[in-house]
Amino acid sequence: MKEIIVYTDGACSHNPGPGGWGVILIFQEHRKELSGFEAETTNQRMELMAAIKALEALKEPCMVRLHSDSAYLINCFQQGWYKKWVQNGWRNSKNQAVENQDLWRRLLELVSIHQVEWIKVKGHADDRLNQRADELATSAIPRS
Repeated sequence: MKEIIVYTDGACSHNPGPGGWGVILIFQEHRKELSGFEAETTNQRMELMAAIKALEALKEPCMVRLHSDSAYLINCFQQGWYKKWVQNGWRNSKNQAVENQDLWRRLLELVSIHQVEWIKVKGHADDRLNQRADELATSAIPRS
């Protein structure tokens, strides 16, 4: 199985508002950068979309080390939040519908294909690849 290093980030100008996502994929000496934009979204949705787009870009099952500064994304997998959501019919601990359910479901489908290690990085620190993912996400948002 190929081992892929991934850095993702999401950004939003106002929340909700226009948003962008950024992805860096690294396989051996190869590096690919991706980014995209949504006109009306939230920061959390862009964080999820970045992870989705990263995993969708992989053409075969891979071992993935996915780095993100999003506690929302990383904690869900490291702490197993999604297991309870699925078990409770996509209801959270307050018995409310899980937010961003459409993206979480899409992400869970992709995670079932790949072996993903979820790695939390400190946002806006000295991690140059995390900073680059942030640049990709923010630059995807058109400036008016």
